Amino acid sequence: MNRFEYIVTDIDGDYAHLKRTDAESDELKLVARALLPPEISEGTRLLYEWMQYTILS
Repeated sequence: MNRFEYIVTDIDGDYAHLKRTDAESDELKLVARALLPPEISEGTRLLYEWMQYTILS
C-alpha cells in the first residue's frame, strides 16, 4: 500500500487543504475533516497509509 505525508495548510469549514511533503508538488488536496483526526490544526503533519490519516509527531 502507498504511504504519503502531508501538512495541513488551511482549514475551511468542514474541509482541510493538504499539501504533500514527501514529494515535490504544488497541488493541494481537499479532504473532508470527518476523515481526519479531530485534533488537527493548520501546520499539523499527517501520514496517509492504509486508507487512513494519522498525525506525525
